[in-house]
Formats: sequence, structure tokens, C-alpha cells
Amino acid sequence: MTILQPLFQTIALCKDEQQLRSHVVETGGDYFKAKRCGVFFFDRINIPKVMRLALSVEYNPVARYLVERHAPVHDGLLTSPKTWRLICPRADHWHVMAGPIVSSGQLVGTVGFTREQVMPAFDDQNLADLSALCLHLSTWTATMRSQPVQKLESEVLTPREVQIAQLVAQGRTNSEIGVELWITENSVKQALKRMFRKLEVSSRAEMTAQFVVATMRSPNSIEV
Repeated sequence: MTILQPLFQTIALCKDEQQLRSHVVETGGDYFKAKRCGVFFFDRINIPKVMRLALSVEYNPVARYLVERHAPVHDGLLTSPKTWRLICPRADHWHVMAGPIVSSGQLVGTVGFTREQVMPAFDDQNLADLSALCLHLSTWTATMRSQPVQKLESEVLTPREVQIAQLVAQGRTNSEIGVELWITENSVKQALKRMFRKLEVSSRAEMTAQFVVATMRSPNSIEV
């Protein structure tokens, strides 16, 4: 039995994202011999402006690969070491490997591992193991997120619209929502217009009120 198999079992028993991060960082970091590692959910983090360019799909080929393919990848598959140094000059990110966390067909997060220059690069076996880890993380995420926030009124809102509603309820601006969900600010605006029509509301405050009431009810009786 590999070290990842107990981790898979532990992931299924995690009660919240804090527990999940702790177990993956500790066990996954050791398994992949990583200098740094982390689990990130896009609707739970606010990316500093100084990092947005480096993580943008236009600038970063690893980020673009994740968004377009929803598949694990490491920097060596996409670019040369010299080019990667220009994209990400951090000494503890000399080698980078990342995998997708997917829920309802949408990329909602990522798990990443990095190594220093003196450490070996990530290889195909690392990618295969990361793929298995991402499968379990995605299953956990889809299960946990379907419990507190089911689709409102028999799929009135799409999974993406529910994500937007969550971020609106947190007080995020259209620009911030776009950054976190990897979509344009205009896409957020258009989505909000559709959501207002569906929910028969005329403001973000009205929509948030309906969303909060729905999420406070039991999963089997959520209504709008």
C-alpha cells in the first residue's frame, strides 16, 4: 500500500477545507518530496494584484493548461527551464506541478507542489499519482459543496451562477469575482443579469438575501 492510499481514505473523512488542506499538505508534500504545497479553492482566496499577472492564463502556461484541459501538468511539459524562470523566478518554485479540483464540470480549485533547483524535476509517475489525488479531491469537493448549497429551485441557477452568488454574498466586486473564477468582468455582469431575471430580483442585495435564506435551510428543502 502506497502512502497515498491512506490519504485517499482520510480525504473522504475530512469535515471541512481546513482539515483537507492540512492532510494534503502534510502527507502529499512528503510523498511528492515537495518544498512547498497547497490546496486552493478559487472562491476562498483573494489573489494579490502583484500575483495576478503571474497566475493569469495569458501569461502562465501551467494555469492555462489547467483551465483548458482540467488535467495535471508540470512546467517541464509546457516550456523550457529558461522560459519558466522568466514566468516564475521564485527559487522555491524552480519545478512546479499542479492538478485540477473539479466540481460539476467546473474548475473550482487546484492542488500544487513545488521544488527547488537542487531537487529533481517532476516526472510522469508524479503526474499519474497527482491525477489519482485530484480525483479524490474533486469527489470530496463535489460532495461537500452539494450539501450546504444545492442548486436553487430545481436548477434555476447553474453551478457557475451558484459560485457567482456565493461570491456576491461575500461582498466581492464583479472584477474580483472575474479574477477568482477565471472569467472576464463582462461575463460576470452578463451572468448577474440572467440571475436577476431567473430569481426575479432587481439588485445584488435582494439576490443575496434569497441565497442566504436558501443556504440556511436543510439540503432537502432549499427553495427560492
